[in-house]
Amino acid sequence: MGQGPVSRYQGDFVAWSGGCILIGEGRGPIAPHAHYSIQIVFGEPGGLRVQWGSHGAWQPCAAAIIPSRARHSIDVGDCEWSGVLFVEPETVAGRALAARLDGRMEILPASGTAAMARKLQHAWRGEQSRDAVEAVCLEFVRDLTQTAARTPSDPRVLAAIEYIQQRIGTSMTLPEVARIVHLSPGRFRHLFVEETGMPLRTYVLWRRLLKVWSLLMQGQSLSQAAHTVGFSDSAHLSRTSRIMFGTAPSALQMSGPLSRQAQARNRYLD
Repeated sequence: MGQGPVSRYQGDFVAWSGGCILIGEGRGPIAPHAHYSIQIVFGEPGGLRVQWGSHGAWQPCAAAIIPSRARHSIDVGDCEWSGVLFVEPETVAGRALAARLDGRMEILPASGTAAMARKLQHAWRGEQSRDAVEAVCLEFVRDLTQTAARTPSDPRVLAAIEYIQQRIGTSMTLPEVARIVHLSPGRFRHLFVEETGMPLRTYVLWRRLLKVWSLLMQGQSLSQAAHTVGFSDSAHLSRTSRIMFGTAPSALQMSGPLSRQAQARNRYLD
C-alpha cells in the first residue's frame, strides 16, 4: 500500500462518504510512507507488524491507528487477510481520532478488535456484501470515536451533492455549486461543511477517488477510470491517490469476492 518491494494487494475496495477500506491478502513489509487519511490497520488471525517513522522498531500487534501525515510502515506478510481502513481527517470521526491520537500511533489490543474482525470477515467472505462491509466499518469507527456518522439532510446540500455526482468527471468551483442551490458562496461553504463534515474541495476529491476505485472494481482499466472521473491521466490519479491513501490504485488487484460480483454484473449489463 506504499512504495517498495511488495506484491500487489489482492482483494476489494469499499468506500463511503469520508472513509473507505482495502480488504484482502498481500505481502510486506511496505516501505515507509505518509498520507493524508487517518489509517486503521489490522491483520487476521495475527502476524501484523507496524513501524513508526522510517527507522523505528517493528511492533507486532493486532491493530493500530496511524495519524494523518505520519511516516510509518506496515507488514501484513504473515496475515491470512488484512484490512486497511481510511478515515478522512476533516470528518467528525476523523477529528475525534486526531484528538485521541495527538500525533502519535496507537496500538489496539486484540480484545478490542476481535469481534469486529469476525464480523468483517463474515460480511466480506460470507455474505459477500459491500453494504455489510461498510456497516461493520462504520460501527467500528463509531465505537472508537464515540461519534455518529453525519448524513446530510438539508435539501440544498443534497441538491449540491447530486449536482457534484452528475458532473464528477468535470471541474467545478464553489461559487458555481453555490449558485446552483441559490446560496452565496460564503453561506454555502459554511452549510456544506456543517452538513457533510468536509469542505467542498475535499469532498469532490474524495468522491472522484472513490468513483475510480468503484470503476476498477467493475473491471475498467486504470486509464479508463482516470479519464472518466476527470484526472488528466493515470499518473495524475496515482499521485493523488498516494497523497490521500498512501497507495496507487495499481497496487491493488481487484480479485476479491466483491470485485468478482461487480465485474460479473458489469459483463451481464454489457
